[in-house]
Amino acid sequence: MEPLFGVVLALILAVASPANDSCTCATNKWAVCAQDGPGNCTCRLAGSDHPVDCSTLTSKCLLMKAQMIPLKEKRLWRPPRGVLDSDGLYNPDCEDSGVFKARQCNQSSTCWCVNTAGVRRTEKGDRSLSCSELVRTRWIYIELTHKRRSNPFRIPDLTKALTQLFESRYKLNPKYIAAIKYDPPLIQIRLHQNKKLRWDVDIADVAYYFEKDVNNDSVFHSNSKLSVSVNGDTLAIEKLWIYYVDEKAPEFCMRQLAAGISAVVTVVLLTAGIGIAVLLTLRWLRTRTYKKFECKEMREIKATSSE
Repeated sequence: MEPLFGVVLALILAVASPANDSCTCATNKWAVCAQDGPGNCTCRLAGSDHPVDCSTLTSKCLLMKAQMIPLKEKRLWRPPRGVLDSDGLYNPDCEDSGVFKARQCNQSSTCWCVNTAGVRRTEKGDRSLSCSELVRTRWIYIELTHKRRSNPFRIPDLTKALTQLFESRYKLNPKYIAAIKYDPPLIQIRLHQNKKLRWDVDIADVAYYFEKDVNNDSVFHSNSKLSVSVNGDTLAIEKLWIYYVDEKAPEFCMRQLAAGISAVVTVVLLTAGIGIAVLLTLRWLRTRTYKKFECKEMREIKATSSE
């Protein structure tokens, strides 16, 4: 009886295992998935319990919120007067749709306004700070360098490979890739999206997924390392920079600029003052030497005439 029971149990596990393995979110490793019916797998995001559409990219706001969960679980004690730096990764407030709320605040009641990419676009203030709208990031400039090669890539091959990468891996419609330029070893990719249609991915989410891939911290469930092949040759990315351009100019106040200008003016005035002082000192020394020489010469003349 026991051998028969073992065989039946093994068959049950064998049938159940593929179902469990298939109940994962391919585009989000932080999603928690469960089989809630035959062939039906429901995935929700850790930390927010937000439903996740695994057929496309998850919004950057929800991803950042999910990333904060492990940090909270590992924290054993928080100093009561500790200061949290919110310029990097922070626990964002997201709308139900998954986009960033226009105003973000940290645990110390410091608030600021962000764009659709979650990047700060105003000075920091207190909770009285008002952010009237979520300004859209419509241009994203991606710059990267690859390892130097004896033979640079052909521009058509490189453009084709990168276009296929963004289309297949990040679900980005090629029409949003405005330009790809190549000046070995520098590659520039310009993404442009004035308005995001409901079925399109946001270029800010694409840039975030790409950045995580390049930094070997992929959001995809497979967590596979990013591999880009250009006509059979590997594109080995070394450095990455991402620049965000909003449809409206940032609203930073002029204090930092004024401080910089004031510092420059101070240096210039100080340098000029030192220069003038040196010139006056040299002139005084030269005049004094001349007068001393003139007096000496006069004394010699008087001594000669008296003889």
